[in-house]
Amino acid sequence: MINEFTWPVRVYYEDTDAGGVVYYANYLKYLERARTEWLRSLGFEQDKLVQEDGVIFAVRKVIIDYMKPAVFNELLAVNAKILEIRKASLLFEQSITNQLKDILCRAEIRIACLDTKTMKPVSIPEHILSELDHVN
Repeated sequence: MINEFTWPVRVYYEDTDAGGVVYYANYLKYLERARTEWLRSLGFEQDKLVQEDGVIFAVRKVIIDYMKPAVFNELLAVNAKILEIRKASLLFEQSITNQLKDILCRAEIRIACLDTKTMKPVSIPEHILSELDHVN
């Protein structure tokens, strides 16, 4: 069972601003990568979900709190944990920490399951929900 998932991310020069710290929007990219890799670890590839199930997962809402800056060449740990499973959405609690275990940011992110043709919310496919029951 994977209740909490962690994905390592290295800070590259391209991720930083003129001051040498990670540009604020790039934290969202790191959080996205962790959710994608978490889904992959459960056996679900997003391109296959589009092709086989006709669904995509899209960010519906983000609440993020930046606490400390990440800097060039730092190795980060990006964590993802499901707080809530609804019929057509998932609520994640995520955080990014550095090698000293300092929490750099925290976020709550609501992900909606959308039909690829209508781009409207639809139920999360049963085979995904079934796997998520084993996770939480």
